[in-house]
Amino acid sequence: MLMLSLFGLLFLLMFLGVPVSVALGSSTLITAYFFTDMDLMGITSHVFDGLNKYSLMAIPMFILAGSFLSKGGAAHRIIEFAKSIVGHLPGGLPISAIFAAMIFAAVSGSSPATVAAIGSVMFGAIQEAGYPKGYAIGTIATSGSLGILIPPSIVFIVYGVTADLSIGKLFMAGVVPGLLIGFMLMSLTYVGAVRLGFKKGTPASFKERLVKFKEAFWALMLIVIVIGGIYGGLFTPTEAGAASAVYAFIVSVFVYKDLKMKDVYKIVLESALTSSMIFFVIANAMIFAHFLTDETIPQQITKLIMDANVGPIMFLVIVNVLLLLMGQFMEPSSIVMITVPLLLPLIVALGIDPIHFGVVLVVNMEIGMITPPVGLNLFVAPGMTGLSLKEVVVASLPWVGVLFVGLLLITYIPAISLWLPQLMYGM
Repeated sequence: MLMLSLFGLLFLLMFLGVPVSVALGSSTLITAYFFTDMDLMGITSHVFDGLNKYSLMAIPMFILAGSFLSKGGAAHRIIEFAKSIVGHLPGGLPISAIFAAMIFAAVSGSSPATVAAIGSVMFGAIQEAGYPKGYAIGTIATSGSLGILIPPSIVFIVYGVTADLSIGKLFMAGVVPGLLIGFMLMSLTYVGAVRLGFKKGTPASFKERLVKFKEAFWALMLIVIVIGGIYGGLFTPTEAGAASAVYAFIVSVFVYKDLKMKDVYKIVLESALTSSMIFFVIANAMIFAHFLTDETIPQQITKLIMDANVGPIMFLVIVNVLLLLMGQFMEPSSIVMITVPLLLPLIVALGIDPIHFGVVLVVNMEIGMITPPVGLNLFVAPGMTGLSLKEVVVASLPWVGVLFVGLLLITYIPAISLWLPQLMYGM
C-alpha cells in the first residue's frame, strides 16, 4: 500500500501537469504522513544536508559559462573552425554542425544551449547550400544532445552527487562514448549527402585552417582549462566550473567583445533562474530519496529482482526501456534523482560498474531530449527554425536511430565507457 501510494501519487500528479519537483515532494510527504510515523519536521535537515555538497556548486558555474559562450560569439567562431576542417566533404555543412556541436558541448555542458548556439548559425546556412530543411534540423537537434554526454556535463554532476561517485571519473567516462556517437552521426550524414548527390569540395588550405583556429582559439582553450585542469590536478571539477565561468566572461566581454557589460546582468540572472530550477528539483528529490531509504524500498526491490534471477543483460534491457520512457516525459536531472536511489543497490548487486551505468543513463537521457512529448531539444528547435514539432521529430528519426545503436554499443560493451577512466585513474 505504501509503494502504491508513493508511486501512484507521483505519476498522477505529473500526469495532471504538476511540476516534477513539486510532485516528488508532495507525493512523499503525503505518503509519509498517512502511512508511516516518520518525523516530517526532520526532513528539512536531510534536504539541507543533501544540498550542502561541494560538487553541486559546479552546476551554476557551468551553466553560467555556457550562457556567456552561447550569447557571445564563441559558437560562431567554433563553427567557422569546424567548417574549415570538414566543410569540404559531401555533407560538409551538416557535418560541420555536428563537429561544432561536439566542441561546444565540451565547453557548455548543456544540450539545449548547444542546439540553440549551433542551430542559430547553421540552420539557415545548411538550407542555403541546398540541403533539405529536415536534413538541417535533424543533424542539429540530435548532435546538440551531446551537450550532456561530452564533459563537462551537468547531468553527470547530478548523477555523481546522487550516487556518491567521482565527478572526474564520470567526466572521463563520457569522452569516448561522446566521440563515438558524434562520429557515428557524422558518418550517417556523410552517407546521406552522397546519396543526395552532393560532391566533395575543395579543402581549406592550411593557412585558412590556421586563421580559423586562431579566431576560435580562446573559446577552444576552455576545453583545455576544464579538462586539463581537472586531470592535471590543478583544481577539482567544482573549481573547474568556477574557472570556466570567469574565463568565459573574460573571453566574451574583453577578448571577443561580443558582449557588453550591460548584457552581463541579464545573462547572470537567466543562469541563476536555470540553476534555481535544477536545485529545486534536487531538494525535493532529496526528500524522495530519504523516504525510500528510510522505508528500505530499494532493498525490497533488489530482493524481488534477485529472487527472479534477472541477470545483468536482461536488467539493462529493462532499465533502458524504463529510462527511454521516462525520458519522453521528464527532464534528465529529475530522472536521475528519482531512479538512482532505487537502481543503485541493484546495480551493485548485479556487478554492474556504477560509472558505466552513469554513461548508459546519460545516453538514454540524450535520446529523451529529442523524443516527444517533453524532449527539451524539440522545444528549442521549432522556435529557432519555424518548423512544427511533428516536422522536427520526423526529420530527426534517422539520427535518433544512430543514437539507439550507440546506446546498445555503450550498454553492452562497458570498455567503451571505462577504458579512459581506467587509464587515467587505474580503476
